[in-house]
Amino acid sequence: MKEEVKGREKLLILWSSGDRDVALKMVFMYTLNGKMRGWWEDICLVVWGPSSKLLSVDMELQDYIKKIIEEGVNVVACEACANEYGVSSELEELGIEVKYMGEPLTNYLKTGWKTLTF
Repeated sequence: MKEEVKGREKLLILWSSGDRDVALKMVFMYTLNGKMRGWWEDICLVVWGPSSKLLSVDMELQDYIKKIIEEGVNVVACEACANEYGVSSELEELGIEVKYMGEPLTNYLKTGWKTLTF
């Protein structure tokens, strides 16, 4: 059963760390629980920089990101970063939308989304 929290808002999580422990012990754990427990109305997880390379090669993280997507979190990846690492197609195969993120990120920030960065 989901815990309902009054006054839920929108959360943007900008994940750029290539550190696997950061992904497992903070980013993914909080993202999944935040959605499952209703702590946030909407969550967008942005895969940016070294995190895109890490996600493209780590099967455990790939399985975890699929659960996050299934739960209803919007997961997108920075196309410029993914192209630099040569992993765009791997991320798309996971169900992640790969697009240029400079303007969308700016819009999230300007429209009041709470933001966490890792």
